[in-house]
Amino acid sequence: MKERLLGKTPDELKTIALEAGLPAFAGKQMAQWLYQKRVAGISEMTNLSKQGRDALSEKYEVGLARPLDVQTSADGTRKYLFPVNGDATNAVEAVMIPDEERKTLCVSSQAGCKMACKFCMTGRQGFHGNLSAADILSQFFAVEEAGQLTNTVFMGMGEPLDNWAEVRRVIDVLTADWGLAWSPKRVTLSTIGVLPMLRKYLDECKCHLAVSLHNPFPEERLQMMPVQKVWPLEEVIGLLKEYDFTGQRRVSFEYTVFDGWNNTKRHADALLRLLQGLECRVNLIRFHRIPDFPYGPAPMARMEDFRDRLTRGGVTATIRASRGEDIFAACGLLAGKHNTLER
Repeated sequence: MKERLLGKTPDELKTIALEAGLPAFAGKQMAQWLYQKRVAGISEMTNLSKQGRDALSEKYEVGLARPLDVQTSADGTRKYLFPVNGDATNAVEAVMIPDEERKTLCVSSQAGCKMACKFCMTGRQGFHGNLSAADILSQFFAVEEAGQLTNTVFMGMGEPLDNWAEVRRVIDVLTADWGLAWSPKRVTLSTIGVLPMLRKYLDECKCHLAVSLHNPFPEERLQMMPVQKVWPLEEVIGLLKEYDFTGQRRVSFEYTVFDGWNNTKRHADALLRLLQGLECRVNLIRFHRIPDFPYGPAPMARMEDFRDRLTRGGVTATIRASRGEDIFAACGLLAGKHNTLER
């Protein structure tokens, strides 16, 4: 199998160019073809010599994967199914969410997930492997709205910080001058709280952060989120309080609201105590029913009461609008081929 060029830096492309008998500056030209002109094949890199392109093609390919399937929701949300390294066996999904002038792409970083949250369809399917930078970038470059995207969230299938090396490559492509030159403010990474990599992310990137919280009580959180035993929420919050979120970089907390599990005044007050002193916001998410799960979604009135209690306590809280539920594209419902090919 040929090695893929997508995801490589100009310095890495320079080395590849020299090996193919091309001049050193061809590395920069290749980066322009890959990330700015977004070609699908080496033959399209027409300012490289024919001999050089032929030499490159012997060992390399661009590596852009096309979607296997696409579904469109009644609300305009679109869900794309992508192969992983050319294999459709453990496919992944990307979700494009339109909102007036914004088009946000929710991208996957792993096939399946190791974190095994009991309320998440992705976590229920187990872990099938990390995506390469080429796999992740294909989600950006091969969707129909590729040229119109305004924002992205690493909030699809998988835990981004469990695949940090490849996710970091993608963020570099998105934000570097030689890549898409996006502002870091257009990128948000969502994590369950992988402590060793979380510090690296905060030190190395200026992108926004979203943390999956869902319950402020450790013993209750552990019931649904096994990660609580390995990387306790209290330690995650403690780490975040070492950083400044009063400037352009923001931190938010994802809080899926379940009826009868985490939506009482007791939970709201504990959440306020936990987040005290941290400049942040809480995004309340309506739970979407999944099979064999004991809890259902909280009534909207209860979610509004919860939001208002947090806001009165000094923490900005919003209720996130649910998008794409009819095509299983909403939070917690992504499950690769199972949604699009088997339902």
